[in-house]
Amino acid sequence: MNTKPFSSGLNEHAVMITRVADRQWHALDDDLVVGRGHAHHRSDGRLFVSIDAWHDTAFDRLAEAMLAELPAPLYTVVDAADIDLTDAWQRAGFTVRRREWEYVVPTDPQVTGLDNVLPPPGVMIVPAGQADEGLLRAVDRAIRDEVEATVGWQSMPAEVIPLPEGDTVVDPSKYAVAAAPDRYLGLIRVVPVKRPRIGLIAVRAGEQRRGIARALLAHTLGTLHGSGVTTAWAEVQESNRAASALFEGIGARPMSSNLELVR
Repeated sequence: MNTKPFSSGLNEHAVMITRVADRQWHALDDDLVVGRGHAHHRSDGRLFVSIDAWHDTAFDRLAEAMLAELPAPLYTVVDAADIDLTDAWQRAGFTVRRREWEYVVPTDPQVTGLDNVLPPPGVMIVPAGQADEGLLRAVDRAIRDEVEATVGWQSMPAEVIPLPEGDTVVDPSKYAVAAAPDRYLGLIRVVPVKRPRIGLIAVRAGEQRRGIARALLAHTLGTLHGSGVTTAWAEVQESNRAASALFEGIGARPMSSNLELVR
């Protein structure tokens, strides 16, 4: 445990920064904890930091201590509506990297307009839990390689979970796929949390603009609706116009947004 005083000419708060564990810090004011800082690696390998502080001085001291000990680049995520927290991170040298919108997605086919949507000729939808694992991993890897070769996978909202030999399919039962006779063309992953989260929907580059993504959505949302779920949610990067148009075209509504900042 390392304890260091930080002074920057502000006398109203005598704040002491203590490193209480690996990648965990506390800000103390007269032995009272007035702030906490934490750093953790996300599953895509990037190092994210967070600070919860009572006042600006505690935040700034924590940020100063953490940034002195952690390797760059560092990332953080804030609610775009939290202007004060965004300003605090920008004081620490962070800049906005991207914005992600959270959409509430209806499941009722009468609302989404997907009740009569079918996959294109020669393509069938394989329900979640029934996909061939080898073909699933092959299409997942192919799509990730295509994205990495263009905009880079870190631009995508979905996290990459590193597994042996680059395998990124954590739980095959969460995926439905669009299948041709010899290979899979696209996939959709739904994770059941408080409200089902559409964590990924993607189609091979050469198969896009054929209605495959809409067919995957129609199948998945229809299945959720049939099980009594009325809404799901999804995150879409602001610059991804195609994804925004896809979700807004079925009646999804943006409810809030997050900012990812980087230093």
